Amino acid sequence: MILFTLACDSGHQFESWFPSNAAYDEQSARGLVTCPFCDSARVAKAPMAPAVARTDRGRAETPTPQPPVPAAPTGVPMPMLAAEPERQLRALMRAVREHVVSTAEDVGERFADEARAIHYGDAEGRPIYGEASPQEARALVEEGIEVMPLPPAPDDRH
Repeated sequence: MILFTLACDSGHQFESWFPSNAAYDEQSARGLVTCPFCDSARVAKAPMAPAVARTDRGRAETPTPQPPVPAAPTGVPMPMLAAEPERQLRALMRAVREHVVSTAEDVGERFADEARAIHYGDAEGRPIYGEASPQEARALVEEGIEVMPLPPAPDDRH
């Protein structure tokens, strides 16, 4: 397993484990590596300093052995260990998502059309959620229709 420091095009940095460099490349090419903060799939490896032993000081200290990280079964993602602030953020995202799902109507792929109909008074005003492509969402915002992305369920991604 390899721990990579990653960064999205919005500048968010995060870490994620991969079985190999090739596994990262494959998952990234398929758009499966996404930022846990903004869900952007434009993610790249952040520059990392390699650990290099110095020879100008004599013998380097032997690092304390760490227990091996168990390999995940094939096809099962390895869970990332989260720090307390990240756990709190995930809990908040989960609560927001659960609130929206329990109080709004899921209109699925009709989201853009339904949001327009509500905005222009052609449909009853009510809370809705659903799916829209980035282009559809951008067009809604340009028309002055207030929309915002619903965060993915935090446990579904990482």
